[in-house]
Amino acid sequence: MMYRSLVTGCGAYLPAQIVTNAQLAERVETNDEWIRQRTGICQRHIAAEGEMTSDLGVAAARDALDAAGVAAGEIDLIVCATSTPDETFPATATRIQHRLGVPQGAAFDVQAVCSGFVYGLSVADNFLRVGQAKKALVIGAETFSRILDWTDRSTCVLFGDGAGAVVLEADKAAASANGSGRGVLSTHIYSDGSHHDALYVDGGPSSTQSVGHLRMEGREVFRHAVVRMAEAVDAALEANGLTPGDVDWLVPHQANIRIIESMGRRLNLPSDRVVVTVDRHANTSAASIPLALTEAVGDGRIQSGDLLLMEAMGGGFTWGSALLRW
Repeated sequence: MMYRSLVTGCGAYLPAQIVTNAQLAERVETNDEWIRQRTGICQRHIAAEGEMTSDLGVAAARDALDAAGVAAGEIDLIVCATSTPDETFPATATRIQHRLGVPQGAAFDVQAVCSGFVYGLSVADNFLRVGQAKKALVIGAETFSRILDWTDRSTCVLFGDGAGAVVLEADKAAASANGSGRGVLSTHIYSDGSHHDALYVDGGPSSTQSVGHLRMEGREVFRHAVVRMAEAVDAALEANGLTPGDVDWLVPHQANIRIIESMGRRLNLPSDRVVVTVDRHANTSAASIPLALTEAVGDGRIQSGDLLLMEAMGGGFTWGSALLRW
């Protein structure tokens, strides 16, 4: 018997400290207008000293569990998408598992940078579909502020810290429904390692024995992002026999307002049907989609039965999409 994964709750956490564009302009040669025009970003949240990725992930996970009405002890799978783990090992997911008081199942990290949440959702969805797990937490948690070069104005203005999470539950009835049924309809993930030098961190335990800093060729990333995410969106719609007109909400990775608007236009969605948080959160990598989702669910925009399309692209390059009925 096959199952379908239902999203039964979502949660979010943002560090208390907010850094505005004006405050960044005091540290590096930039200004508020330059950042807003090119990225849409006005501010970002920065983790406090001693506040780790697992701390953010635990807070978001608890929020999602509360929303779902699920006890931590019922979870039998935790997938944490992150590029900024607490340590080289063990997996940050295992620290989250322990702190939540989850006594069973599996917990592991997924590393696909900004596509991490879509990758994590895909992995967990497949576990639930075949009955290998019944209730899962998928978490995107990042402290990108720890890997930024704060003298590089082309990158340090773009990123922020945060975490988002969803609870997935396996459901037999939904699996027999057609495209109108609730749950995760399909996920689509891709990668192409030939573009490594366009977006990477210049450190690691095997190469430099240091954490390193994020390096990016912005124009190259932008060019590929628009094309690759469009391909992933087309794949999701085609797999489910749907058209852009069927989509109620675009919940995109929050990297750059220009990319987000480009995808909205491609789907012919009005701007008020595209969830945008990049102005307040900046790019939180794997956390950006669940953070945006939680906000739109929390304020009532997303309603039961709505068709949601998620898409992302990150270093690697990695990219992907997910289509789900709320």
